[in-house]
Amino acid sequence: MKSRFRYQIPTLLILSASLGVTYKLWQHEQHNIAIDQQKSFDFNLREAISSIEQRMAAYEQVLRGTQGLYAASGMVEREEFQVYINALQLGANYSGIQGVGIIPIVPQAQKEAHIAAMRKQGFPNYAIKPESHQDIYAPVIQFEPFVGRNLLMLGLDHYAVPSRRSAMEQARDSGSPAITGKVTLMVDAEADVQPGFVMFLPMFKKGTRSDTIAARRANINGWVIATFRMKNLMAGLYSRRVSMADITIYDGVEMTPQTLLYDSQAPDGKLRNIAHKDKKYIEATEYIEVGGRTWTLAIRSLPEFDVLQGKDSSRLIAIAGIGLSLLLTMLSWALLSGRARAMSLAQKMTQELRESEARFRHQAQHDSLTGLPNRALFDDRLGQALAQAKRQHKRLALMFIDLDAFKPINDKLGHHVGDFLLKEVALRMQQHVRGSDTVARIGGDEFVVLLPSIEDAQDALVLADIIRNAISEPFEMPDGTVLNISSSIGVAVYPEDGLDQIQLSRNADSAMYYAKQSGRNTVHAFQT
Repeated sequence: MKSRFRYQIPTLLILSASLGVTYKLWQHEQHNIAIDQQKSFDFNLREAISSIEQRMAAYEQVLRGTQGLYAASGMVEREEFQVYINALQLGANYSGIQGVGIIPIVPQAQKEAHIAAMRKQGFPNYAIKPESHQDIYAPVIQFEPFVGRNLLMLGLDHYAVPSRRSAMEQARDSGSPAITGKVTLMVDAEADVQPGFVMFLPMFKKGTRSDTIAARRANINGWVIATFRMKNLMAGLYSRRVSMADITIYDGVEMTPQTLLYDSQAPDGKLRNIAHKDKKYIEATEYIEVGGRTWTLAIRSLPEFDVLQGKDSSRLIAIAGIGLSLLLTMLSWALLSGRARAMSLAQKMTQELRESEARFRHQAQHDSLTGLPNRALFDDRLGQALAQAKRQHKRLALMFIDLDAFKPINDKLGHHVGDFLLKEVALRMQQHVRGSDTVARIGGDEFVVLLPSIEDAQDALVLADIIRNAISEPFEMPDGTVLNISSSIGVAVYPEDGLDQIQLSRNADSAMYYAKQSGRNTVHAFQT
């Protein structure tokens, strides 16, 4: 009996130790995955908000351009306005905007003369609608492009609708663009109704003051108007990373079916219960200011979001660890009768287990294709570098690198060609950095470079341009085919461009986005 227990106790200890190590590794991998997903989700949320704000700023500039046209000329002929709006190519460049129009102020005493003048211009059926009796009217006298449902805009008096009058008066008093709340556009057909909103920008009499509320009210001459349909506005707005999330937008701070403006997973506009069964999802709520109103943006991860983040190695770690633990236990039990031999084999298996654990740990922290550090390991090194830079009062630099037009090459020539390019790009970048620098792949065709110590921003820009030139050199495939690709690089420097990981990463990504928008194959330093 004593001999039996003498064999069982060491065997159980080995099994417990092996399973304990496996559990710790599995737990560590799960923790890293959760951190990586949360950081990626937060980045996607900021990207969605930035995209909406940038698009709305572009629409505001369209209205301001029209405002400037009238401010400079005083009177713009109908044909001139038509040519100006057509040159903007709204359908191609400004998705979601239905058209841009002009609204003058028509006093009650001038109503009939106004109608007669419009009919004389070639609109025999022109009338101010809806029919009402009020001191002043604000009908649409021109709306471009003047085709399709936009034909119905002519003569519409938005000032007669209280919710739209409120936005018009807000724009007049502030001198800035103002939007309505959630509305159904008057020209929408019943079969294709979707939530929308209307934006107004005031126009003042030429040569008059508009620097005070009293002056703006006294000198208001009319408004520039633009109408929007939310589903069309949001179409194609965000990248594949953001499309892995369910986005809903509400007018105001209350999230109800009545205030729902947009739901990426329910284009019919109905509120849904989007909880995922048997899955932990990530969600967040943010508020953004648009045209004097508050929009609530709620974002929740979809199952596809996990796939986008990369391979989960925790299951592989658990299976391999349990298998090795059982194998080691059985061998130990079988060989304990020969003490020396058993101890030798146990040491060998323990070493193999440690080596396997080291391989799993490496897999958990490195990209399987390029061998570069992944997002989790890079974030850890960035955090350490920032802490050291703060202590030593030094600068560091962060580069965001995105390959230009990589997806068409990958889709047309095949994933094996795309994988070859990614590995070669990784090698070229590593050849031009210092041993203390870190090159990492954070997903798809996106790379980052950390320079933990630089003298000034120019050092980082010089290296970024060297990397850009290296990537732009031709790539020769094993079969002799030559491929060319370029990159867009954004650079942010601590402490000038950010004091923490989130701010520095956001600004480097913003600089990269600007480089891509500026024509690609270029380097851009972040600028406030």
